[in-house]
Amino acid sequence: MCGWRLLVLWALLPATAAGSSGRWYPHSTVLDPEGKYWLRWGRQGGRLAFRLEVRTTGYVGFGFSPTGTMAAADIVVGGVARGRPYLQDYFTNANRELEKDAQQDYHLDYAMENSTHTVIEFTRDLHTCDANDKRITDSTVRVIWAYHHEDPGESGPKYHDSNRGTRSLRLLNPEKANVLSAASPYFDLVNQDVPIPNKGTTYWCQMFKIPAFQEKHHVIKVEPVIERGHEGLVHHILLYQCSSTFNDSVLDYGHECYHPNMPDAFLTCETVIFAWAIGGEGFTYPPHVGLSLGTPLDPHYVLLEVHYDNPTHKKGLIDSSGLRFFHTTDIRKYDAGVIEAGLWVSLFHTIPPGMPEFRSEGHCTLECLEEALGAEKPSGIHVFAVLLHAHLAGRGVRLRHFRNGEEMQSLAYDDDFDFNFQEFQYLKEEQTILPGDNLITECRYNTKDRSGMTWGGLSTRNEMCLSYLLYYPRINLTRCASIPDIMEQLQFIGVKEIYRPVTTWPFIIKSPKQYKNLSFMDAMNKFKWTKKEGLSFNKLVLSLPVNVRCSKTDNAEWSIQGMTALPPDIKRPYKAEPLVCGTSASSPPHDVFSLRLLVYCLLLGSTLSTQGL
Repeated sequence: MCGWRLLVLWALLPATAAGSSGRWYPHSTVLDPEGKYWLRWGRQGGRLAFRLEVRTTGYVGFGFSPTGTMAAADIVVGGVARGRPYLQDYFTNANRELEKDAQQDYHLDYAMENSTHTVIEFTRDLHTCDANDKRITDSTVRVIWAYHHEDPGESGPKYHDSNRGTRSLRLLNPEKANVLSAASPYFDLVNQDVPIPNKGTTYWCQMFKIPAFQEKHHVIKVEPVIERGHEGLVHHILLYQCSSTFNDSVLDYGHECYHPNMPDAFLTCETVIFAWAIGGEGFTYPPHVGLSLGTPLDPHYVLLEVHYDNPTHKKGLIDSSGLRFFHTTDIRKYDAGVIEAGLWVSLFHTIPPGMPEFRSEGHCTLECLEEALGAEKPSGIHVFAVLLHAHLAGRGVRLRHFRNGEEMQSLAYDDDFDFNFQEFQYLKEEQTILPGDNLITECRYNTKDRSGMTWGGLSTRNEMCLSYLLYYPRINLTRCASIPDIMEQLQFIGVKEIYRPVTTWPFIIKSPKQYKNLSFMDAMNKFKWTKKEGLSFNKLVLSLPVNVRCSKTDNAEWSIQGMTALPPDIKRPYKAEPLVCGTSASSPPHDVFSLRLLVYCLLLGSTLSTQGL
């Protein structure tokens, strides 16, 4: 609740003061590709303290924006002019017009300028009760920055030209103490001389084999290894656990991710075991937990995915960045595990075009958690970090937690999700998941700029809705997910009958006439979607029965079958449909859910069929 505050007049510090106010800033990142603009920050109770170090003798601009642009932004401008420091609170309207804020909520602590650089330190409340300021929360914050070689004149700051940019950060990520000794052993998984194409975005994938250990080790910290000068080029890194059944031939070369010619082996690498994004720091495991290596249950092969951001299309860039893993034989009390929860990656995850907001839900059901936790850990597991994952249409992701029909505190949320900024969030306090609890991963999407359906899938233009839970002690549960029934989705657009048994993928519509001989994907795209129809479809999808997956480490399933249901208060019915197989050969499906289902059926000597219409 906002009330009156005492206003403190901060003393003006001389421009020749020492290089710091003496405050310690636990977080830091470079904001521009050339290393001219450094941001350092740290929390002080209900405030954030910032330090800007910029290669300029003019003004320095910094702020927060809902979209990463100047529109509707909260901005502060500071520097040193004629030996006297200044700091002004501004905001912009929807037309990007800069106005001085009547309520000045940024407070200058220190300023210094020399022949090359300007340094300013200031603080701001997380919530200022000013309609022109952006509230700082646990969600992703889109920071904007700018600078100019001149200080502002009477008419205000001059336009900054190309000396500007944006960066997504999580400013309130809890701090974790570094518990490593200087002699801690480590190994690196880094790319070797990857040629970066002269295009804006490149995703590069390389498979690695974990070093062979003679005894069990625990990874206790993971940190990025970024090639010097490439701090602005390497945008994020994901590490996936892969199948353990390969031989070392899969290690021979890297390839662009999500490319039609990407090696098939890469498709087995589904579970994220680590994530880092630009502006993020190393991830330290809690002192009682470690990532186990060296036993038969542990990762043997992993896939390193690096996102390179090259907006100026520079040529001739060669990169050798990756990750460093600090490990120990001083085994901790618990092994860390990872559970993937949410929507199973499938074409059956459908999002209509032209929607300013569309909501999808993936369910980790009480039946799955009852069986798996009941068998392996009846006292429950303890979650200490979460990664929320969607793709380019994602706008918000939330991991909800229910017990006995009552909703508990969300395990994690990001109401301003940015695909290009993904990393594990530490929980402020560990949260316990008990047998019989259930989890809902809820995702919000925006498809206003799309003319066709958005499908669940691996490509960045496809979508996902997933949560990755880091927890202890490790149990034999890797995936707890659901997917809505496709047949009832098709009934919404008027489909009456499909050809059975299913012998092609995607399967083919038989009636009515307007969809005859179209694949279900083509039929969904042919339907004339309006915002009203999209809202009605969204309401339907959120109420549909779902197929559930409750997977063990070896991709076998826990035994739950048949109908399941959420507690009535949640009003989200579930259904675990039996997988039904037909009798003839089929072309391979191209989404993960259906590929696995087809393989399951082929192992039984038949092919995929479909229940319903």
